[in-house]
Amino acid sequence: MKYLITGILLCAINFSLGDVESEFKKAKIEPDIIDKAPIEKIEVKYGKKVVDFGTELTPTEAHEIPEIHYKHEGGVLYTLVMTDPDAPRRGGYNREFRHWLVGNIPEENIAKGEILAEYVGPAPPKNTGKHRYVFLIYKQNQGAITFDERRLSTWDGSQRKRFSIKKFAEKYNLEGPIAGNFMVAEYDDNVPAYHKRLNL
Repeated sequence: MKYLITGILLCAINFSLGDVESEFKKAKIEPDIIDKAPIEKIEVKYGKKVVDFGTELTPTEAHEIPEIHYKHEGGVLYTLVMTDPDAPRRGGYNREFRHWLVGNIPEENIAKGEILAEYVGPAPPKNTGKHRYVFLIYKQNQGAITFDERRLSTWDGSQRKRFSIKKFAEKYNLEGPIAGNFMVAEYDDNVPAYHKRLNL
């Protein structure tokens, strides 16, 4: 009986891990911006709204920094990114828009990480459809990294364009992504105010 329960648990774990990969492939995040999908899930919550592989939120609902949790190891540093691969619109050749980038995160304590790009929520332009907003976690095997990126504030909207998480990860020899999640959002009436704040 013990072996049967263990087998069922292992099957459930394998199924959930496979789920993450299959959801990323179904949404074409692999291969659009990463070569290999993660197998672990990042827990992302905007207040009571839980992000679960393609959950649709409005820009208004996702305006504030979300609560983030992921599987981590003691004493290890991580990098977190939230990126929009559909800027300015989905289809054709686009580069990503970096919405949030934090490095040197001790375990999962994002507040103690090094902010490379302050959080800005989704702000897809009018008539550009639903954009994918992808959360990815990378492991820093070499410990603390000296990032030579320009630090981006909320106002640096134009500097956030033409990003590539794949090139960023290669540049700093990051492992992964080891975990991920994503949501979708499209234009709402508050977007013009967000664009003004971003200097776009």
